[in-house]
Amino acid sequence: MSSNGSRYAIYFAPHSDDPLWRFGSGILGYDGATGEEVPQIVPRGLDAEAFHRLTEEPRRYAFHATLKAPFRLAEGQAESDLIAALVDFAEARSAFTLPRLILTAIGRRPAEGAFLALVEARPSAELAQLERALVPAFEPFRAPANGDEIAKRRPETLSERQRQHLETYGYPYVLEEFRFHMTLTGRVPREDVARTEAALALAYAEHVPPADVLVDALALCRQDGPGERFRIVGRAALGA
Repeated sequence: MSSNGSRYAIYFAPHSDDPLWRFGSGILGYDGATGEEVPQIVPRGLDAEAFHRLTEEPRRYAFHATLKAPFRLAEGQAESDLIAALVDFAEARSAFTLPRLILTAIGRRPAEGAFLALVEARPSAELAQLERALVPAFEPFRAPANGDEIAKRRPETLSERQRQHLETYGYPYVLEEFRFHMTLTGRVPREDVARTEAALALAYAEHVPPADVLVDALALCRQDGPGERFRIVGRAALGA
């Protein structure tokens, strides 16, 4: 049955031997595959303590790209059911590649700065098709979002379509609103965005050789309670 306090999410997360995974986990200082902290990669020119604070929020979620946003299990559903469904879903789909990701600032707000993340160099039809199939397919496992969860998404700032998605799927940025991103920082103050972006871009170039990104598995992640960190609890190979 559903676990009190636990939340699940379906992510794209590179394999643990992938340089992209080692880089993302190193930037965050946390490995979501092992559930352990790792020595943090601090980009040159940035203060180590300040960078550790800057990465606090994404560290809780581990290095990933969200495909199905965090949700509590619906009444009567169990983790084993969710894993079995994910395996079945993945087996029916094919692996694909994305061009090398690029570092950019996202979610800009004039007075509040931006997040730094790795994003697609150009939109991928295969990725969009995967997300559009996955989001509704796993709705039977999702408990309805409660008032606090809705409020966290700041519905007053959303478009009408995003509010509809929030009501239907518990998350506003799905389907045609979906944008692939692998977050590396919390919100960077506006005056620090350019400097932090340049330092992170240099670290990315140094740690991750130029290569396409293989999307050949889906990762199921679990958060055991509020404030706890997400950890990968299962993987389902695409086209296994």
